[in-house]
Amino acid sequence: MTVTQPDVTVVIGAYEAMPYLVECLASVEAQTIDPGRIEVIAVDDGSTDGTGEYLEEFADRAPMPVTVIRQENSGGPSGPRNVGLGKAAGRYVFFLDADDRLGPEALERMVAMADRAGTDVVLGRVEGVNRGAPKSMWGRTLERTDVFSSNIKFTLSAQKLFRRSLLDRHGMRFDESLFTGEDALFTMEAYLRADGVSVVADHTCYYLVGRDDGKHVTRSGGYALRFDSARALMRLIADLVPEGPRRDRLMVRPFTVTLLPQFGPRFLKDGDDVRRHKLELAQPLMAAHWTEGVAGLLKVEERLRLHLVAERRPELLGDVLEFVRAKQQAPALLEKRGRRVYLGYPHFRDRAAGIPDSVYLASPHEARAVPGYREGGTGSLLRRAARRARRALTSSGGVTPGGTAAAA
Repeated sequence: MTVTQPDVTVVIGAYEAMPYLVECLASVEAQTIDPGRIEVIAVDDGSTDGTGEYLEEFADRAPMPVTVIRQENSGGPSGPRNVGLGKAAGRYVFFLDADDRLGPEALERMVAMADRAGTDVVLGRVEGVNRGAPKSMWGRTLERTDVFSSNIKFTLSAQKLFRRSLLDRHGMRFDESLFTGEDALFTMEAYLRADGVSVVADHTCYYLVGRDDGKHVTRSGGYALRFDSARALMRLIADLVPEGPRRDRLMVRPFTVTLLPQFGPRFLKDGDDVRRHKLELAQPLMAAHWTEGVAGLLKVEERLRLHLVAERRPELLGDVLEFVRAKQQAPALLEKRGRRVYLGYPHFRDRAAGIPDSVYLASPHEARAVPGYREGGTGSLLRRAARRARRALTSSGGVTPGGTAAAA
């Protein structure tokens, strides 16, 4: 007898997931895709609250094939996902967290999109329930895009539809040494290696649920784990994307989402040892990946904070953070007949501080909010600065920027 390959394998990693697991599995059972076209691989990661027993009950009555694997607790989401992925037989794989739930028709729509467009990754619109959710990438449905020409780099959670042959071809698995940011690493690699990415923006495919007890499959951990996550993601981007504007655009994500919060207002409350340690952890990342190209893509306040981190100037950083915490408005200074805008955050043109004016120079996007700004000068100045940096790299034997992502 010939066994038909399922279209999609739903991998569920579950730990202490009751009672949220009830709605999660109900959303799987309610999918409109034919039950014969899907399979479920559920991995109970050492739960003690009845999660494993409920999974087994579901397997006995579900209309689709369900495999339940029970194992000792692994300490994070990567292990269960890798176990499920190793058992997957579907053409596609979807990672569903046991706290969350699928939207109606989600699997049917995402599989149809991948088949129609021939893409390797499909993002379905996400909505938050009692928690925030990413928003900037859902402007419109896209049959085919990539990580460079869209905002998908700002949603790196694992709850996507992945073509399994892509994952198998590159031996892709979740990094079990990371306890936060492991999904960002996996998803970014998939984006970079994919033959196209699709976005389903006109239908909610996934509900990201905030638990009342504050527990989630992902363990938050301490600040050092955040640096581990940033380091891994920056290294991946540097390995797969040649130096230049395309790499810079991707580096914005780990710098602003993972690294920058470690040097936000909470830094003011850190003890001296923690502050010193954070700056030590940041130094190799700044030395390897902080470029004028990345700096030019950030808001002035973000750029200034990271510049002071790179220069190891905690006393000046503290002044900036006090200014930000007080929600003060930086005064704008227009020069060159309104074509150049500087934002006067602390230590602007302070000789003792010695911070370059370029750190305070607003990009056109930020400058447009300033009355009297005349577009045309700032962008050219930033482009000239970037060109000078590229020439310096080239003359010193560096790689000429502007290449494309490494071949899949």
